[in-house]
Amino acid sequence: MRSPQNSVRQRRLVALAAVGVVAVALGVAIGSGDDRPTHEPNLGSTPSPPVPRLPLPQAVGQTLVMAFDGTSLPEYIRRRLRNGEGAGVILFGGNVADAAHLRRLTRTVQRSARGGALIATDQEGGEIRNVPFAGPVAGQSSQATPQAAGAAAAEAARGLRRGGVNVNLAPVADVEPASGGGALPGRLYPGSAREVAAATTAALRAHARARVAATVKHFPGLGRATVNTDDGSATIDATRTEIEATDLEPYRAAVAADAPLVMAGHALYPGFDSTHIASQSHVLLTDVLRDQLGFRGVTVTDSIEAQAVLDRSGVATAAIRSIAAGADIVLMTGSGSWNLVYPRLLSRARRDPAFAARVRESAQRVLALKRRLGLPR
Repeated sequence: MRSPQNSVRQRRLVALAAVGVVAVALGVAIGSGDDRPTHEPNLGSTPSPPVPRLPLPQAVGQTLVMAFDGTSLPEYIRRRLRNGEGAGVILFGGNVADAAHLRRLTRTVQRSARGGALIATDQEGGEIRNVPFAGPVAGQSSQATPQAAGAAAAEAARGLRRGGVNVNLAPVADVEPASGGGALPGRLYPGSAREVAAATTAALRAHARARVAATVKHFPGLGRATVNTDDGSATIDATRTEIEATDLEPYRAAVAADAPLVMAGHALYPGFDSTHIASQSHVLLTDVLRDQLGFRGVTVTDSIEAQAVLDRSGVATAAIRSIAAGADIVLMTGSGSWNLVYPRLLSRARRDPAFAARVRESAQRVLALKRRLGLPR
């Protein structure tokens, strides 16, 4: 996703924040609606030890990553982290002043979370580089070999690790169609699906060596999109056979390389599911990603405030649909969204045992990821 500092996104997030303030003032009417459905980190293998079962309010919290405005951590974020009502935060360029400030900020986040916060950012390189003093300067389109992709990813991961960031929302594993013209220029590895898969695997391994969790995105592949889902709705008209033969190849490779996280995109794929966008599709998130590809890590949505999501519903309904479909973390890039999303998720979990079980399953995966990163319980 783009930084919220983008002017179109800025207007949308200001509106969301205002709604959130009103919701808090009114006590947040939670209810129904269209709710369908520290040791050293080891990123080289999935952990086997059991993780603790959390009370339901904290289990819901583990499914949410929060955003905030400015360079200081607001008290309301500190409080949510202390109470276990959020898994961590995402940082954008507007949150980061310089290297020393980033280290202070991430230490404050971890103190608030008793050392157990996921701290994420987008550090692809090129135009998507939220920590400006960390590499790589060049985007993925310039990384034409696995060696180049691995070196760039290592540079990014080392810089993030020094600053206290433990999750990179990269690499982009989408395959650009041979005809070109996609909505993500400069952000895709060049070449065939096989070449993209090799570059993606190299990037994953480089992140793991630097002890930063990489996130492969945008499942099941956004390379064919002609509209960035941040800006509007996108439909991928390729057949299921076509997508499985090309777009899914990098994700198969990523799963085989034990990717810690996969990000679900917001496009519609009628070849798989003609009704639900990928981030809300049980077919894609559970039947394909989990059962067919065998992914056992954490699935995170792309920004829940993306226009492709808002074209269909508000953020709270979207969050419920995503969790019900099989997502583990809802990524909120608007500072007011938690006020809308958390109460609705908790209300639904309290009155729906099946949804509560789905929340607890996700919370267990998120806690396992934290353990994999060497974070305390």
